[in-house]
Amino acid sequence: MKHNKNHDNVKSDGLQLEPVHFEFTHPTARAVCIAGTFNDWQPEAKPMHPSGNGHWLKETALAPGTYEYCLVVDGQWMPDPLAKETVPNPFGGRNSILKVASSPEAAHLADAENLPLKNANKQKTQKISTHKHKQSATP
Repeated sequence: MKHNKNHDNVKSDGLQLEPVHFEFTHPTARAVCIAGTFNDWQPEAKPMHPSGNGHWLKETALAPGTYEYCLVVDGQWMPDPLAKETVPNPFGGRNSILKVASSPEAAHLADAENLPLKNANKQKTQKISTHKHKQSATP
């Protein structure tokens, strides 16, 4: 069986990666990682970096799409408290939802590529009226 190198379940053919910023705060955490559909649920693939005072950060880039993920805080899997949306997972917990949108420029270009060209193969024709109106002069 061949393995799909794209573990994100998102087409990456020509798609631009978009910057994604994760933040988390936990006063006593010693290690925080992110595991999700974008990294085949491998927490060690996306460790967060401490920025002091219990704050953790991670900058990454992902293809546009919808992803499920969890934070792994000192070995404990948990949903991201800053996520706007969660879904139940098969282990009785919840996964956070991350929606990565295309940049406005990329979205605009993608929309433009899908628009039909108007009059691409037709020459514009104008209707020219051939009727002349006579002005009548009243005596």
